[in-house]
Amino acid sequence: MALENSTTHRSYSIIPCFIFVELVIMAGTVLLAYYFECTDTFQVHVQGFFCQDGELMKPYPGPEEDSFITPLVLYCVLAATPTAIIFIGEISMYFIKSTRENLIIHEKTIVTGECCYLNPLLRRIIRFIGVFAFGLFATDIFVNAGQVVTGNLAPFFLTVCKPNFTGAECRGHHHFVNNGNICTGDPEVIEKARRSFPSKDAALSIYSALYATMYITSTIKTKSSRLAKPVLCLGTICAAFLTGLNRVSEYRNHCSDVIAGFILGSAVALFLGVCVVHNFKGINSTPAKPKPEDPRSMPLMAFPSVESPLETLSAQNHSTSVTEVT
Repeated sequence: MALENSTTHRSYSIIPCFIFVELVIMAGTVLLAYYFECTDTFQVHVQGFFCQDGELMKPYPGPEEDSFITPLVLYCVLAATPTAIIFIGEISMYFIKSTRENLIIHEKTIVTGECCYLNPLLRRIIRFIGVFAFGLFATDIFVNAGQVVTGNLAPFFLTVCKPNFTGAECRGHHHFVNNGNICTGDPEVIEKARRSFPSKDAALSIYSALYATMYITSTIKTKSSRLAKPVLCLGTICAAFLTGLNRVSEYRNHCSDVIAGFILGSAVALFLGVCVVHNFKGINSTPAKPKPEDPRSMPLMAFPSVESPLETLSAQNHSTSVTEVT
């Protein structure tokens, strides 16, 4: 019974909090990301341009599906790689006896009500994967918000805009055009060409890679191979950087767009990894036993106080009176 009490903790609020708070926040985040991605609820800012701007005359690389890294492959890898790493890592550590004992000490089994048990393995998997999914949608929202507010033009904007270069509005090299109706190209392609800053692929790639890297370095402890973790971490980060470089080489984003995407994705990953899941070490960790301090290094106020004779006599009289009444 003592062992059960030391490894279990009863809570009646964890399930209601998860259902009515965390799931509601997650649903709201997914819904907001849906409105940004799939609807025209938020109109893109129409930014002006110079008709002779060489930075906006790059050749049109085609739709996103023609890219070397297609959106379907990219998003599947972004979502599946950290999820698989967390799932495999947690299960592997749980089946190692020494790691499992340490995990049970730091993360107690939660008893909800009288029959529902949430063991540390299940709690950690839900926590880490849930925070990762939330951050992925949050990064997408921040990226879409930046694209809608700035309306930054892609390198191929003038190629798909197809303005009348001989008209009065485009006359001269320094004539600034602030009229979105001057474009004669496909309106859908033009609208996508106005959403370049920051780069969504760069932000999501570095977020996923950095989140997985922090999980690997903070959670997985192995002494058999000293190069396995660095190779795995550097591989995921290099894949994210290659994704950003691919966006620049195909003229789909400017260098500044990719750099801003890297900064945004890294900021979200660092915030969630450090402040939310506490470097993946768990929230309910057992505090370490305080070490005995050297009396010479203790401040003056830390020394025990000396009781006065009057306080000692008063305490003795009070104890005697309580004994007589009893």
